[in-house]
Amino acid sequence: MRDLRVEKLAELIAGYSLGLREGQVFRVDGEESALPLISAIYRAALRRGALAYTHTRAAGLDEILLAEGTEEQLGHISPAEVFQTEQLDAWATLWSSSNTRALTRADPARRQTHLAAHYRIVNRRWERISAGELAWCGTLFPTQAHAQDAEMSLTQYEDFVYGACHVREEDDPIAHWEAVSETLTARARQLESVRELRIVGPDTDLRVGVEGRPWIPSEGKHNMPDGEIFTSPLETVTQGGIYFAFPSIFQGQEVENVRLRFEDGRVVHAEATSGEDYLRSLIGTDSGAAVLGEVAFGLNYEIDRFTRDILFDEKIGGTMHVALGGGFDEALTQNKSDLHWDLICDLRQEGEVYADGELVWKAGRFVTEPAVERV
Repeated sequence: MRDLRVEKLAELIAGYSLGLREGQVFRVDGEESALPLISAIYRAALRRGALAYTHTRAAGLDEILLAEGTEEQLGHISPAEVFQTEQLDAWATLWSSSNTRALTRADPARRQTHLAAHYRIVNRRWERISAGELAWCGTLFPTQAHAQDAEMSLTQYEDFVYGACHVREEDDPIAHWEAVSETLTARARQLESVRELRIVGPDTDLRVGVEGRPWIPSEGKHNMPDGEIFTSPLETVTQGGIYFAFPSIFQGQEVENVRLRFEDGRVVHAEATSGEDYLRSLIGTDSGAAVLGEVAFGLNYEIDRFTRDILFDEKIGGTMHVALGGGFDEALTQNKSDLHWDLICDLRQEGEVYADGELVWKAGRFVTEPAVERV
């Protein structure tokens, strides 16, 4: 029996997020564990006249490559992948996995080589997205592995995922995300003239320069679910320290209690109670990996718990996150890197954020309401 929530999510992505049209070449890909949603999105794309196809990967291939591949093989990008990155009109990525910890024990240096190659192609994809040449959206199909990470039963986790996307039986998904878009756009406008943010919280006092950098609303076009506003900070200005109480997870490997200290825009000290070697290997990916490529406010208050999946965790209402590595062209970044690693700072209890010295955020919420412009 089909889950109607899966069908509604597929329609939301094909229609609202990607805006698929007749004749567009469209690819949907993911691990075999996501086949129900892959099939539903494929069906929704065909109904819109798109020239749709799927790319479904067997589980465990990266594990084999990291264990047995040569350095050349680890860094290889398929010519087919390069061609499709340049030619596709639209693309949907499903991040679901049947084993989210499969790569936990992989050698950090070998993973760095593999990730560097992966992010070169991802960065090219983002260049086309920023130029308006490619529509792309990433989402997740609930599996037992993700439910286990989130410390929920599969049924509970499905309710959480589909609730966060607003595709339950009683929901009007498009109306919801259009309203979210209005609110987030208004929030982004509030920050347009800000020169500096000061983020204060437990073991955290960080100054981030944002003068002249546009703030971008994440309104469900590139992620589903969504709910944040972000920019790319000035590359040489970040000063101070920040602590991440939530575990920081990258490509399935977990690092706990990360503390970073910045001087003149760069990480000068990094520590963690576990996974410290991996933390430092990622920061050493390239020269841009020690610089912040993103600072963001998490504003989806329906996501109220940590689930060990960045798709949801970076949007937890009341948190902020920063990303080490490459920034966003649409935010006028100058920082280039093969790394983009989001780390989440929980400000829901004691946090404060000051914009040019004025308190704008306290205990996880803005202190004023946004001025929403309605057409």
